[in-house]
Amino acid sequence: MREITTPLDRETILSLHAGEHVLLSGVIYTARDAAHLRMMDCIRQGQELPFQLSGQVIYYAGPSPTPPGAVVGSIGPTTSMRMDAMTPALLERGLAGMIGKGGRSEEVCRCMQENPSVYFVAVGGAAALGAQCVKHLEVIAWDDLGPESVKKLEVEKLPLIVAVDAYGADAFQEGQNAYLRQRGEMKK
Repeated sequence: MREITTPLDRETILSLHAGEHVLLSGVIYTARDAAHLRMMDCIRQGQELPFQLSGQVIYYAGPSPTPPGAVVGSIGPTTSMRMDAMTPALLERGLAGMIGKGGRSEEVCRCMQENPSVYFVAVGGAAALGAQCVKHLEVIAWDDLGPESVKKLEVEKLPLIVAVDAYGADAFQEGQNAYLRQRGEMKK
């Protein structure tokens, strides 16, 4: 399993391939639906975003309340497609990576090729494991959104899978195609 660190540079992004397993360390930011809507408002109004996007990774997650003695509560991925309409604007401004669950739209995948970036998936249902990888959490914007506020996380060896790479290869589609080929061979 390959270890990578944020911020992601172009060389790292271009070296990643769909289906590859990685351990991600460094700073990442959480942002879900409500935070994305506010970021779009900032862009429309010409205001600064809560953090510089260049080389950064957004985790589509909203941690549960933090139990005593812990850095963060359970933190699992949410469905990424809910952010698809807003993602191209962020990629065009330098966003290097996203973490979530499920597939992405054709438009997002095309924009990832035009603006080299990578989409990772975290294992759904393993939110407690994700929490163990968070070493520091700080709310940096829109605290009124509660779990959906923008948080700066320092993570260590967060296990992820490259779902869509900068070349347009899609692990979900590749897996489906492999299954269909195997099923076709089984019928012969």
